[in-house]
Amino acid sequence: IRVVRQSKFRHVFGQAVKNDQCYDDIRVSRVTWDSAFCAVNPKFVAIIIEASGGGAFLVLPLHKTGRIDKSYPTVCGHTGPVLDIDWCPHNDQVIASGSEDCTVMVWQIPENGLVTSMSEPVVILEGHSKRVGIITWHPTARNILLSAGCDNQIIIWNVGTGEAMINLEDMHPDVIYNVCWNRNGSLICTACKDKSIRVIDPRKQEIVGEKEKAHEGARPMRAIFLNDGNILTTGFSRMSERQLALWNTQNLEEPMTVNEMDTSNGVLLPFYDPDTNVVYLCGKGDSSIRYFEITDEAPYVHFLNTFASKEPQRGMGYMPKRGLDVNKCEIARFYKLHERKCEPIVMTVPRKSDLFQDDLYPDTAGPDPALEAEEWFEGKNGDPILISLKNGYVPGKNREFKVVKKNALDNKVTKNSENSSSSNKSSHPAPSIKSEAKLEEILKEIRSLKDMISSQEKRIVQLEEQMSKLAI
Repeated sequence: IRVVRQSKFRHVFGQAVKNDQCYDDIRVSRVTWDSAFCAVNPKFVAIIIEASGGGAFLVLPLHKTGRIDKSYPTVCGHTGPVLDIDWCPHNDQVIASGSEDCTVMVWQIPENGLVTSMSEPVVILEGHSKRVGIITWHPTARNILLSAGCDNQIIIWNVGTGEAMINLEDMHPDVIYNVCWNRNGSLICTACKDKSIRVIDPRKQEIVGEKEKAHEGARPMRAIFLNDGNILTTGFSRMSERQLALWNTQNLEEPMTVNEMDTSNGVLLPFYDPDTNVVYLCGKGDSSIRYFEITDEAPYVHFLNTFASKEPQRGMGYMPKRGLDVNKCEIARFYKLHERKCEPIVMTVPRKSDLFQDDLYPDTAGPDPALEAEEWFEGKNGDPILISLKNGYVPGKNREFKVVKKNALDNKVTKNSENSSSSNKSSHPAPSIKSEAKLEEILKEIRSLKDMISSQEKRIVQLEEQMSKLAI
């Protein structure tokens, strides 16, 4: 007799929210690039959109559901399409974007969302020579951002100073499909078009593990770190079947297990929850989300269920644990992009009790970084600082994100004159133009707030009149 494996996640079910809880009338980007096009955190949902003459993305406060007006402000500083966006894990108002214009930009979103369009990032990170398709923040150190471009390079930035600190070149002979940090951010793993997955120590700048032909098929792969240091990959077999494989980084010769799924050519984007060890696979262009539980006994990967819907997904956002509703036993929430809208999908474990279910919500990574950027670059590691979700997550005040540019002139003036004159240029005349633009933006924001207040005042007066008539 086959005993059914015990698991509290066997009955997890997915449910799309009601129509009025969706974000409607959004022109989702049509760029052919396999990123998620959507990033969410406990405050905002950000979505890459179609933009004429440049690149833009929307940032909506989570509660701003319903139809989004055509004139709604966007983040629109890039001169080419935006390919990837990622919220900073340590500040819910900071988001980074990578673009076809070869730059990475970091933005500070106002506390309550955008009132006017934003075209001035806090910092522009320049260093890639081709389009930048991947960006991902360091999980535990403040202000460290990784970007990977179609120049097959990975650059790790100190965003606080605007400097490229580590440049990993010559490690990838072809396009990099994805990059993922491990839990404490001491290693990264990458999937590349040459069919290899690599484990890299970024500070030593060396490859510490490599598996050629992790998946035989020619279509794009993905590789992510799990909690225990193993790596989970998605890819294609020689027969174009979609596969899910698990690897032990200590021995990459053979996979621990391989699951064949179906024949479909959509790239499988994996989303992983380290607290429950559940991985969700969202195929680009699929209309379903499959999910699996990973355990430490063979066969290691256990299929749980499939959430199926009618409409194919263009992209997918994945809410961090601290943004979930623990009172409803919600263990994951996705933001599914259609052609013209974004639809939240809630994954729930059915429980009879209304009490806090501590087995579903072990302490989870909170918003405080374990290390400062400098400490990490000097060689320190720090595990995520965990928080309890027992009373739900209450966001603290985010500190203003500032960039302290190192003044190029402080580096001994012995550099050749051409250098100092160019660095000179960048560090002097620019601020006046920049600060004028900033001032203009602030004034514009004040004007629009004034307009809003006066229109609300008018409305109040009208309502008061109507009330007084009713009172008679």
